[in-house]
Amino acid sequence: MLENYQIINEKGKPRFAVLDFKEFKKIQDLLTDSDKLEDFLDYMHIQKVKKKKEKTYTLEEVKKELKIGN
Repeated sequence: MLENYQIINEKGKPRFAVLDFKEFKKIQDLLTDSDKLEDFLDYMHIQKVKKKKEKTYTLEEVKKELKIGN
């Protein structure tokens, strides 16, 4: 979504965006349907979480740190 658009500047600052009418309709449909919008926002959140580079631990590492288990 929004891969193909054109920005029109006025006095060196972005003033308008021009996009394909099909793209406009997709966005309009998305923004007027709460279920679609909620699904899209969930998808965007998942993409953001996937990009995080957090340390992960194995079960064995956790057991060792907590001094539990075998």
